[in-house]
Amino acid sequence: MKRNRLYNDLAHLWPLFDPPEEYAQEAAFWRQALREKLGPGRHQVLELGVGGGHLLSHLAADVQATAVDISEGMLAHSIKLNPGVEHHVGDMRSVRLGRTFKAVLIHDAISYILTEEDLRATFATARAHLEPGGLIITVPDWFRETFKGTSVDHHTRTREGKELTYVQYVTDPDPADTTIETIFIYIIKEGGQVQIEQDRHITGLFSLETWLELLAQAGFETEARPYPVYDDDDEGYLLVGVLK
Repeated sequence: MKRNRLYNDLAHLWPLFDPPEEYAQEAAFWRQALREKLGPGRHQVLELGVGGGHLLSHLAADVQATAVDISEGMLAHSIKLNPGVEHHVGDMRSVRLGRTFKAVLIHDAISYILTEEDLRATFATARAHLEPGGLIITVPDWFRETFKGTSVDHHTRTREGKELTYVQYVTDPDPADTTIETIFIYIIKEGGQVQIEQDRHITGLFSLETWLELLAQAGFETEARPYPVYDDDDEGYLLVGVLK
């Protein structure tokens, strides 16, 4: 089974899979952190792993944004949704734009970082793009402490004559390593035809202590803020760090 098709040949499904309007609640927490730490003004902000730009669409009016993502298909969605934002293709572990910003944002794309070594590389990228006293805000899908084990979820959404139903199966085949696995089944109905596709995603799973320790090693003083944005009131933390 091919991996990460949602960000490649199935990227056209993204606006149906995760509509931008569903990011408004999350964006409020990011906006609050930016305002608290940076003060008033439209500050220069870099988002790594912008994906389809759905979170950024709720923040772009408040900041002067630059966005990076490894997937050209996902960037095409973000460019359409955020036309005033500068976009670049790049890997969050290694990209270097040659300039600095007031803040670096990394939404749940950071969940695709699978090892501590690559987390260190990602935090080094953030540091390389920050002014002294700059801000990092990030959040993975799960921490080791908040992952509840095997689960199944499903959603159906319709937009512009196309209907997408997806089933999501999440499991941890090896609790001794730092990854979990998600299998998606996509059922796409359009023009009276039904298409079924499969997709496999491997994402990272680290303890909150590991996140805070690696951020500290990168020079950030970080707080874990409650992040009550998940279904069924699942526990979560938004990591907000200041470069010392």
